[in-house]
Amino acid sequence: MAFTDSQVRQLKAKLDPRYIKTRSANGVNLSYVEGWHVIDEANRIFGFDAWDRRTISTACVWSGQSGQIYAAAYIAKVRVSVRAGDVVIVREGSGTGEGRASTPGQAHELALKGAETDATKRALATFGNSFGLALYDHEQAGVRKVRGVPTGQANENSQIGPWVLRSETGKTASSHDTSSDFVEALRRAMSEAHDIELLYDVWEQNIVTLRSLHRTYNESPGIVPTLVSHLRACAVDLVKRASNGSLHPVPKENGGTRHKIDKSVLTIGEPKRIRCKEHLRFVASQPCLICGRSPSHAHHIRYAQSRGLSLKVSDEFTVPLCAIHHGSIHTTGKEREWWQERNIDPLEIANALWQQSRKGTRSPAGAAASRDNAPDEREPARANRASPDANSTAARESSSGAARREQ
Repeated sequence: MAFTDSQVRQLKAKLDPRYIKTRSANGVNLSYVEGWHVIDEANRIFGFDAWDRRTISTACVWSGQSGQIYAAAYIAKVRVSVRAGDVVIVREGSGTGEGRASTPGQAHELALKGAETDATKRALATFGNSFGLALYDHEQAGVRKVRGVPTGQANENSQIGPWVLRSETGKTASSHDTSSDFVEALRRAMSEAHDIELLYDVWEQNIVTLRSLHRTYNESPGIVPTLVSHLRACAVDLVKRASNGSLHPVPKENGGTRHKIDKSVLTIGEPKRIRCKEHLRFVASQPCLICGRSPSHAHHIRYAQSRGLSLKVSDEFTVPLCAIHHGSIHTTGKEREWWQERNIDPLEIANALWQQSRKGTRSPAGAAASRDNAPDEREPARANRASPDANSTAARESSSGAARREQ
């Protein structure tokens, strides 16, 4: 199959009832999904650069005027092409559109755009429920049902639960009878996270509950976006505090602060977290390990080093992932299993990319910079030279080897 496993699961998923609209036509109530949602789903599932549509033909079938109001009706045929690996999947659809406006131009424009949008929805509907296919079934078996409460009647104070808050390790931290208590507890847990790894671990362990909350409470669509904004604010604050130096304040439970020590500078030091923007750009220039798409993101393998020593693992433990798979791996709390399901050893690939980057295979300019800054290709990165002896380098290599053996 040309689509990835993640894309297949999304195409087979049931349609979220929040995006179903109704209108009355000739005394009959019709269900539909809006054009913007269908296009947004295509971008999310296929990728912004992996699909396109082409208008094959259009025709004005009627136009007229009634007093100061002009009207027009159009039909259109649209072709949708989706690139899945080396395969291009083509679907076509036809649609109609009507427009009424105070000027002829506006009436024709509205009718033409309506016909093209309708044709696009019909073409994309052949890919699955998310694009409106489920609405053609009279029973609407492909529409997700909200459990435990009739659709449209849930609200922030509904007694659905309990709502369980999980810690960064996946264990139950607390249980709440109302969603508002859960939201407040999650917000507090994110504020108390003392590094970005811990912050995102807390978020990812509770992402399933947040999705359920987002689906259930149709009357409170701002709950999850507000938490996302808080997550970003916490991440920015952690980065600012970390940039102040090796000693920076970390919140304590009693409301005070303590200082976090950069242990890599000790005589028996822990691994130094190397930061190399040039290497991250080199990794991002590689195709995605899963689907081969470009451009990619430089993903840090979270289990490559122990937690809580810095903001992220060292930049040497990075691999290229496209936006779709980068988002997918950050929504799972079990990254090691995520890679095992795909029969990929990311640590081995990250090591190979690090060696290539250190040897200056990125570009002539990058090679010159590497030779100037590193007389020996095996010499650790500049960030490690702050160690008083070779213990820091040995610790880093030992950590890398241990992570590979554990994998």
